[in-house]
Amino acid sequence: MKNPSNDQIKELLETAKTIAVVGLSDNPERTSYQISKIMQDSGYRIIPVNPTVEEVLGEKAYHSLLDIKEPIDIINVFRRPEFLPEIAREATMTDCKVFWAQQGIVNEEAYQFLTEKDFTVIMDLCIKVAHAVLLKNKNR
Repeated sequence: MKNPSNDQIKELLETAKTIAVVGLSDNPERTSYQISKIMQDSGYRIIPVNPTVEEVLGEKAYHSLLDIKEPIDIINVFRRPEFLPEIAREATMTDCKVFWAQQGIVNEEAYQFLTEKDFTVIMDLCIKVAHAVLLKNKNR
């Protein structure tokens, strides 16, 4: 498994507008909430994907990626590694081509599956940290 270069990740973050966050909690104490809030404050539209909540960060939550009708630029995943293959299969049924698993989350099966489908796959990297480091001093 190999992540794209910093230049490629920077370009992704510069061009992306909408991030679907799988496993986004409505609990402000949870990492998924805190990171998504920072990304929202940085100018991204956050679309929560979590069947157990109605709304997060002022946005309607969806049961699955397949329920989202608008374009998604990045699928950001906050689920345990064993859930990644199923989420990867769902991801291939959307128009999105970027799959980003948060820091500490790696699944080789999902990685292989997605790269064979021409996805850009990032794993074990925090989107907030990448954004802060690669786009420093740059408001969107």
